[in-house]
Amino acid sequence: MSAKVINGKLIAAKIRKNLVERIESLRKNNVIPGLTVVQVGDNLASTVYVSRKEKTAKELGLNSETIHLPNSVSQQELLNIVDGLNNNPSIHGILVQMPLPGQIDPNLVIRRISPEKDVDGFHPENVGLLVLGTPRFIPCTPAGIMEMLSMEKIDPAGKNVVVLGRSNIVGKPMANLLLQKADGANATVTICHTKTKNLKQHTKNADILIVALGRAHAIDGGFLKQGAVVIDVGVNRIEDSSRKSGYRLVGDVEFESAKEFAAAISPVPGGVGPMTIIMLMVNTVMAAELI
Repeated sequence: MSAKVINGKLIAAKIRKNLVERIESLRKNNVIPGLTVVQVGDNLASTVYVSRKEKTAKELGLNSETIHLPNSVSQQELLNIVDGLNNNPSIHGILVQMPLPGQIDPNLVIRRISPEKDVDGFHPENVGLLVLGTPRFIPCTPAGIMEMLSMEKIDPAGKNVVVLGRSNIVGKPMANLLLQKADGANATVTICHTKTKNLKQHTKNADILIVALGRAHAIDGGFLKQGAVVIDVGVNRIEDSSRKSGYRLVGDVEFESAKEFAAAISPVPGGVGPMTIIMLMVNTVMAAELI
């Protein structure tokens, strides 16, 4: 058996079409959704990701801006910039790109962003709303995964879903979304992490496996239940002398072996990545609509 490939680019394009209509409706009321991304330093992965966000925002006609700050910026300087964006009525969404350098407390920065402009969904108020089942902004990657499952008509209800990773960005919000008493959820959720014993015992019980470990090819076909749905969140660079760049992007899942066990699988690239970006745009438009 060879798995169906879940095309994140195609699903993102469908969401984008609907988003264009919502943006046009806002424009008729003289509202142009505004998104500002703040990047500290020159982390290559962050730079690539930020440039994709900015490109998509501009293509959609959003008022998009990226503020680049040196790696040496102080915490107070960054907080002052966030305060200015909070007070700017033309900015509806604020995103401070992670990771941040060691002199800056990321939790302090996240808490400083206005909850009504926190389009990443990381502010404690937004986290609390998500846990309660009344979300304002859902973190972009988990939101994108939920859309992928919905569009592919994969219903988690009553299924065993295993999430590999417990980060505040993916693992925890993903689990919270899936266990809600709501359409597209109602799953039995297990979270595995670095202290989990007998990992394979858990993954082989998964009807749906969501992998966000941050390690290239950490999971192969031998970890999968026959007919499982596999969502690969990881994006890792590995050396590849056949490429002009000298590297290629791979996921946390070893795709070739996994596709022989899975019923459906998301690729890297072209899977979760485009969904994360389009859901950021969805959150920004929503922020503008909520004013």
